[in-house]
Amino acid sequence: MNGAELLVKCLENEGTQYVFGLPGEENLEVLNALESSPVETVITRDERGAAFMANAWGRLSGSPGVCLSTLGPGATNLVTGIADAFLDFSPMLALTAQISSSRRHKESHQYIDVLSMLKPITKWNAKIEATGTIPEMVRKAFKLAVREKMGPTHIEIPEDIAEAGAEGAPIAPARAVYPVPGESRIKIALDLIREAKMPVILAGNGVVRCRASEELLAFARKAGIAVINTFMGMGVVPADDDLFVSTIGLQSMDYVLCGINKADLIITVGYDPVEFSTRYWGPDKKIIHIDTNPAEVDTAYPAFELTGDIAETLKMLAAKSDFQKDPSYFTKLKREIEEDKKDHFYHSSEGISPLKIVLDMRAALGRDDILVSDVGAHKIWIARFYPAYAPNTVLISNGFSSMGFAVPAAISAKLLHPGKKVIAAAGDGGFMMSVAELETAVRLKVPFVTVIFNDNCYGLIQWKQRVRYKREFCVGVTNPDFVKLGEAFGCKAYRVEDGGDLPGALKDALKQNVPSLIDCRVDYSLNAKLTDKLGHIVCKI
Repeated sequence: MNGAELLVKCLENEGTQYVFGLPGEENLEVLNALESSPVETVITRDERGAAFMANAWGRLSGSPGVCLSTLGPGATNLVTGIADAFLDFSPMLALTAQISSSRRHKESHQYIDVLSMLKPITKWNAKIEATGTIPEMVRKAFKLAVREKMGPTHIEIPEDIAEAGAEGAPIAPARAVYPVPGESRIKIALDLIREAKMPVILAGNGVVRCRASEELLAFARKAGIAVINTFMGMGVVPADDDLFVSTIGLQSMDYVLCGINKADLIITVGYDPVEFSTRYWGPDKKIIHIDTNPAEVDTAYPAFELTGDIAETLKMLAAKSDFQKDPSYFTKLKREIEEDKKDHFYHSSEGISPLKIVLDMRAALGRDDILVSDVGAHKIWIARFYPAYAPNTVLISNGFSSMGFAVPAAISAKLLHPGKKVIAAAGDGGFMMSVAELETAVRLKVPFVTVIFNDNCYGLIQWKQRVRYKREFCVGVTNPDFVKLGEAFGCKAYRVEDGGDLPGALKDALKQNVPSLIDCRVDYSLNAKLTDKLGHIVCKI
């Protein structure tokens, strides 16, 4: 056995199903070991795509996704996907090859200090110096990747270590166990909630990561407290539950922010400030912070902390909640948001309303099917108007917010959940950044649908320019014929210019046994209408 084979045995021991990556001269021993392993190697068209796939696998499964690159330009291409996992708190392990130690002291072909480059965007990273350390290093990488807050780790394996003889055995994985708050802390928190006239729960991605959705809903129902979620917390409470209000994070006025402003106590559960800044609700709020990690130091976040296992903390609160709050104010807020779906943004005279595309996608998917959103103007419409009914059924990058996420992430979603329908929603800009991975999807025979919000523009930036400068600049692009492009990859492709044709196209596309794409001519002039609406919201309720 050599170092590469021992490394792969350790991956098998961790339950790794796929390694996403590209071949290179310095990682050939690792790839050779993977060839005789039950771990499947998915060769992608770009390392960034491989990192996004590992990133999404980690988010959806709760176990670290694994990506692999060679040295130099292969490793640098991983950076965006690793950084995305770092700020989206996705468990992931990046493996990079490196030149032999005999060359590292001098100028060498393709050699850069990858460890130093990746250190700021990983929870832990290290270079394998001796084959005997491989079992410990792999176990540590997996252990730290899933410890809250989850995130990416990185191991560098030089080619001489990969080739060297190795002895040893993998270390058995162990489940992370977190403490729970003491009874005295629980009592203080309950007293704060009991005294509050209008408390509200703000649920974030931490609830999804910690698989605590059922406990959150049980506590909310027992105490009668309405729930707001962040973009990456969508689905932690079903959208049709009486206690669910809406998604927060537009960073402008909205009905849901009226609720935050009105509340005299905010109970944050698994909330990550990277998604929505505390500055939007001011420094005078009473806050209870429920998370596995202590609260961020922030003048606008003077929280009473319940630090420990989120699910167990919520169980303790629910068990001793001897009161029922009145959530009727938030019920009225939800009704106001639902009104917007009826007329304000649904109809368009030029192209298709983004809201219609969002609601047609919702109608085409079941409650447990998966929508993956890229980053762009469409993400705002999805977050505000797409009803989610279960956690991890809407996958959005909202920490690092990297374009190009949707198509690679949809591949992982379909590999992990082959029985579910999967739609990747992307703007033309984000789609073009990962378009090559359509070939990967066709080769792997993973059928999902990519819906392209096509406006020949970087639409979200155009939206912000029009608000700030009353004009647009540096955002226009031209696109290829997406239908012909999709067909060239081996996909089934559709062009939809009339909104009435979209439901039929979606229905047909989701039946295909090959990847499909739908080119939708979106009318983003409605962005201005939404901005105007948000700018004139008055909290009258």
